[in-house]
Amino acid sequence: MEKDFENELIIRDFLARQRTTLANQRTLLTYIRTSLYFLVSGTALFEVEHLNHIRDFGYLAFVLSAVFLVLGFYSYFSVRSKLKKGNYHKM
Repeated sequence: MEKDFENELIIRDFLARQRTTLANQRTLLTYIRTSLYFLVSGTALFEVEHLNHIRDFGYLAFVLSAVFLVLGFYSYFSVRSKLKKGNYHKM
């Protein structure tokens, strides 16, 4: 069914769909990068031994890292399924 849908698209729509697919992948990589930044900063905050109250920020960074990772994958697969179905208007 997806092949039939692609055959019906004119070249402008096909290229727009490809740009949207690439933008979706780029957005996923951005979420992963942000998640890794929070993971690294959380690990660095745990290594500070003289300031014990900083550990709370380390826990917060770990939680934010997991949230960004889950949010990124959810967004990626949501947009990808809409692209496969051809739903451009309800994004």
